[in-house]
Amino acid sequence: MNPHFQQLISQTVVRQKDKGQNTPRKSSKYQEAKSQYRVRKTFLINIKDSLLILIGIFSAGFGLKSFLLPSDFIDGGATGISLLLAEITGLPIYFLILLVNIPFIFFGYHQIGKTFTIKTIVTISALAIVLAFVEYPIVTSDKLLVAVFGGFFLGAGIGLTVRGGAVLDGTEVLAIFISKKTNATIGDIIAVINVVIFSTAAYFLSIESALYSMLTYIAASKTVDYIIEGIEEYTGVTIISPKSEEIRQVITEKLGRGVTEYKGSGGFGKRGYTRMDMNIIFTVVTRLEISRLRTEIELIDPNAFVVMHSIKDTKGGMIKKRPLKN
Repeated sequence: MNPHFQQLISQTVVRQKDKGQNTPRKSSKYQEAKSQYRVRKTFLINIKDSLLILIGIFSAGFGLKSFLLPSDFIDGGATGISLLLAEITGLPIYFLILLVNIPFIFFGYHQIGKTFTIKTIVTISALAIVLAFVEYPIVTSDKLLVAVFGGFFLGAGIGLTVRGGAVLDGTEVLAIFISKKTNATIGDIIAVINVVIFSTAAYFLSIESALYSMLTYIAASKTVDYIIEGIEEYTGVTIISPKSEEIRQVITEKLGRGVTEYKGSGGFGKRGYTRMDMNIIFTVVTRLEISRLRTEIELIDPNAFVVMHSIKDTKGGMIKKRPLKN
């Protein structure tokens, strides 16, 4: 899970005491400006988080009422349990959404904190209100479209609320709690929970509904990943070469990307151990630039040691501010 939670607006007044005096000195202009900046920044962040959560709630409601509920499809996690219970018991989905998420909220309070719990309670309650009172049109009865787009809008809602600092589905919170008590990973626990949910759906509903529900879950989970981790894919590249200066110039001047240089030395090569001081280059590029970067490195130093690894998202720097260069 992406841990992205902000505190509520609070104005900080910095006071210092003079030596030998009981009266505090007035805050400097810098401290006052810094305090005001923090207040404004926190206010804007909370506004952004609230908008993300609000859009996420209506998106999830659209996916549920316009696609999944009319076709008796379910999803994984707490939402899937709620949908399955709604089909079996006939109880309203807005009531079950609140009921099923109570234990997840409890675990969230102990695992993450009070602010997260308050946001989650408000978010899930707002979703229940939307499901109870907002009318959505039934878009289609085609089962494949229902599974794909129902999962898409539900996943978008879950992902947006996570970006806003809350959750609509608390399964991962429970998985975090169980993983700390056992040797199982979070992914393994979520997989086991979903296997139980879909197996139960196959028994009480039908095998066909369970299969379509699995497709819904795949669409929802992929959408959540895209929204939380970013649609763009980045690659971190570490380059070790005695011609690091030429490579640095190519990256900064031809590709228009920033670099970070580390001091390095030594290593084993074709001629045995050779101690040589050099700069190690690290840069982040988009997947569209990988091929060109490889070509440029090959032209400068075919023997350069290059290590690449995927990066989910980036913040700051130049990569999102400058366009791709030809």
